[in-house]
Amino acid sequence: MEEKQKCVVLLSGGMDSLTTLAVALEQNFDPYLIHLNYGQKTEEAELRAFNKIATFYGIKEDKRIVCHTNFFALLKGSSLIDREMEIPKGNLDSGVIPSTYVPFRNGLLLSLAVSYAEKIMCKTIFFGAVSADFSGYPDCRQEFIDKFAECAKAGTTITDIRIIAPLVSLKKSQILTLATRLGAPLHYTWSCYKRNDLACGECDSCLLRLRAFEEIGSSDPIQYAKFSKDREPSKIDKLVRLKRLLSALTAKT
Repeated sequence: MEEKQKCVVLLSGGMDSLTTLAVALEQNFDPYLIHLNYGQKTEEAELRAFNKIATFYGIKEDKRIVCHTNFFALLKGSSLIDREMEIPKGNLDSGVIPSTYVPFRNGLLLSLAVSYAEKIMCKTIFFGAVSADFSGYPDCRQEFIDKFAECAKAGTTITDIRIIAPLVSLKKSQILTLATRLGAPLHYTWSCYKRNDLACGECDSCLLRLRAFEEIGSSDPIQYAKFSKDREPSKIDKLVRLKRLLSALTAKT
């Protein structure tokens, strides 16, 4: 059998990074994973999602790196991290970069990925940045990714290194459709900026996720605190499980 090519995948545990990993696997790559704990308020939930996703795909512990930094916590200035700042309620129509933006976070993430890639002599990095349906973060754009790749080529021994961002021009609903087609475990993902137990259902990230499920006519398999009073999450879970069972039975026949 032909040996699989290695790739490094940045896996936060969210829907975008999960789908990016699923794309890498579909393209027959052998993934090595990086996850970053940087003091974000949902660090616990994101790490839990990362490990569940990695286990689901059978990725061994020696191919998973979990990094830790307190730099952004010391820097402050982002409501995603700063305990003295509130996560704002989402506004998908706002043209202003929200307070959840972490300055040049993706620059650090890609630097870690490039370093890992050079260590294992790997030419390909998969990065789940999205610019078409995002909150205005400047380090999610294709222009940034292309320029960072040029820096990586100039600053490493791997002169043909490449950064693949397969979702960068897709809307969230298109990403969700792709993830569903690839059989990705969306029920393990975490998108919320605010909470570690139940997703808040009110931050930008939750609103984008909920809108995507609504646009494709599907139910989100995770639970939301926002809906706990007006509808029972257990009923939603049962509906999702029933849909999966029906899909599986249909596929078998």
